[in-house]
This record gives sequence, C-alpha cells and structure tokens, in this order.
Amino acid sequence: MNIKFSMLLSLSFFLVNRNQLQAQNKIGYISIQELVYTMPEFKTATTNLNDYEKALVQQGQDNQAEFSRQDSIFKIDSLKWNESVKEVKRRELNVISLKMINFNQEAQQLMNKKEQDLLAPIQAKALETAKAVAKENGYSYVLSKEQLIAFPVTDDILPLVLKKLNIIVPPNK
Repeated sequence: MNIKFSMLLSLSFFLVNRNQLQAQNKIGYISIQELVYTMPEFKTATTNLNDYEKALVQQGQDNQAEFSRQDSIFKIDSLKWNESVKEVKRRELNVISLKMINFNQEAQQLMNKKEQDLLAPIQAKALETAKAVAKENGYSYVLSKEQLIAFPVTDDILPLVLKKLNIIVPPNK
C-alpha cells in the first residue's frame, strides 16, 4: 500500500508540474506576411518598386527603339556602303543587340535586389515587433501561421502586433 501511495504521489506531482510547465509555455502564432502587407512602409515600398520597374521597362524599350533605328538605317543605307563599312555597322548592331539581351537579364536581377533592399527592413521590423509583443504578453513560442493546419483564434498575436505598430485594420479584413 505504501508503494501505491508513493507512486500515486509521484504521478500527481508529475501531472501538476507538467500542467504548470505547459501554462508557462504559452504558444501563439502570427502571419508575418499578413503583417507586412498591412504596414504603411509596405505600401510605400510597393509604390517605389513599381516606379523602379517602370523605369527599367522604359530603358528596355529605349534599347529596343535604338536597335530598331540602327537596324533600319543599316537596311536602307547598306546598299550604298562598301563591305568594310557594312561589317563595322553589323558589329554596331550586334553590340546593341547584346546590350539589349544583357539588359533584360540584368533588369530581373536589379528588380530582385531592389525588392530585397526595400522589403528587408520592413520584414525585420515586423519580426522584431512580433518578438517584442510575444515577450510582453508571455508567449514562449510564436509559430508561423502559414505552417499551421489547425489553430485557436485566441492565440493569434497579429492583432496585438498591429496595435503596437498603431495600425488600424478595417473590420472587413
């Protein structure tokens, strides 16, 4: 009987400690993507990125127009030129053509870098604010909402983070 009592006491002690440990390890979740999309800095960054893209597209169109202009000149005037002049003009056309090809490849890299440069500080601010809110509200763990299959609405810390950032979201969101 003494062994049973000892085992029962140990088991109850274990269960009480486990429940206290679980209570101390509060778990929440957040959608960082959703947070970033609601931040005013994101709207500004998106506008800047769109303007940058328009400038790159314009540069690409200018390169294409210059190639077309030079190609037209070559086709019209090549009848008057000797072979040496034609060869020089063909090289010029090839240089412009390569410039267009290289620019198109470089433009995508420039867009990716610009996007990273604009969004990295916003994402960092979102993460740091989420961490601060988690700490302030006693959350031991905060998970990414996108990785969860089922979750209670009460553990979503997004509203707390939005409040800390003074972002008011219309009720229909």
